[in-house]
Amino acid sequence: MSDSLLAQRPLGKTGLFVSPLCVGGAPLGDMPETFAYSAPEENALATIRAAFASPINFLDTAAAYGDGESERRIGKVIKQDGGLPAGFVLATKADRCLQTGDFSGEQMKRSIEGSLLRLGLDRLQYVYIHDPEHTTFENVMGPGGPLAVLKNFRDQGVIEHIGISGGPIQMLIRYVETEEFSAVETHNRYTLLNRSADPLLDVANRLGVAVINAAPYGSGMLAKGPDAYARYAYSDAPPLLLERARSFAKVCQDYDVPLAAAALQFSMRDPRVTSTVVGMTKPERVAQTLELASYPIPSELWPALDAIGFDMDDPEANRFT
Repeated sequence: MSDSLLAQRPLGKTGLFVSPLCVGGAPLGDMPETFAYSAPEENALATIRAAFASPINFLDTAAAYGDGESERRIGKVIKQDGGLPAGFVLATKADRCLQTGDFSGEQMKRSIEGSLLRLGLDRLQYVYIHDPEHTTFENVMGPGGPLAVLKNFRDQGVIEHIGISGGPIQMLIRYVETEEFSAVETHNRYTLLNRSADPLLDVANRLGVAVINAAPYGSGMLAKGPDAYARYAYSDAPPLLLERARSFAKVCQDYDVPLAAAALQFSMRDPRVTSTVVGMTKPERVAQTLELASYPIPSELWPALDAIGFDMDDPEANRFT
């Protein structure tokens, strides 16, 4: 994995090139209610600086992360450094109003304007429409709706490229099939424990849409281990998932491979995945993640993990579709 780790990949048809690893900015926004841990500003700023100095050239944030705190912190480092590093790609997301649920075109306009202000930038390289499960397809795609507003910003040169980022897989497939989006971001649904995004990866790959796979550790359990962190996708993990995670951990132990390395490389080794997003809140995590990405894994491990099985029809294990 070490050679490909440094090799940047095309971000769909955008002309941008990104590293196969992406720093996830959600925990940088200090969201203890989501992640069950806090992120002091000093740690977050040091982490952003470490990312900017690393071979990773891709950072993913959103207007909503920490009610703008993630973007504010990133903007602080950008200002101190006199701009983004050369060749760096920063993606953010246009968000609904978290207080009222407003998902109108006007709200998307406010979201973009807020992102520009917090990041201290005059244009945004990449913007996803974020969590469209909180509105309707018709609203997002209709006249004056979120997509129309973002396309208008794109025509003005305020944003460069538009993607879609959310949860439910069938919903994301519907958006990808419109061919209006150059990338799709999925989270917690393509991991060792949950493969429900598999059909989305196939559709996106067929249409030349980049797949950004976030939360390969299932928001932490596959990094820290099921006994240390018994949560998946930001909530308490059901017993069946815990049992399966323990089985994966045991097989990894047998092969002398850290569970986190297997979980990360499960995503990175899939040719349909352009970049894998890993949340980080400490500067040393950048180097540690690079090490996990290049950890030597014997080829026999993958069939051994597959042999544990994943029941796509099991409602308890697969309730995050």
